[in-house]
Amino acid sequence: MVRLLIRGARCWPLVLAGAGVLASYPAAANGPATGKTVFASQCSTCHSDARSRPVVVGPPLFGVVGRPAGSISGYPYSSAMKSAGFTWTPDRLKAYLPAPRDYLPGVRMTYNGLKNPTQLDDLIAYLQTLK
Repeated sequence: MVRLLIRGARCWPLVLAGAGVLASYPAAANGPATGKTVFASQCSTCHSDARSRPVVVGPPLFGVVGRPAGSISGYPYSSAMKSAGFTWTPDRLKAYLPAPRDYLPGVRMTYNGLKNPTQLDDLIAYLQTLK
């Protein structure tokens, strides 16, 4: 029994090192259902996710994936967003949402950004369902 404990003791540094490696990776994304919760907590104060909802503070996000930036008729976009010249894709959203003002200087969006990569992936998965 003493030998097993001694042998096991020598393995602990390897076990702990392995746990540290695993802890350094972000948790796996959960998907659209979790993304809806992220939307409710992070986005819904300013944005709608419904097809027929009016503008809240920011433009509605129903159908945002695949839509040209700055293209909702009647919404007073900043000149930076109006002239962005790109279409919202999952990759574009993933680059924009962690730091909107850094990604596109001059935008009016005052949100500091969604920094959690798992929440970001879940949110984008949810936004892709809004068609």
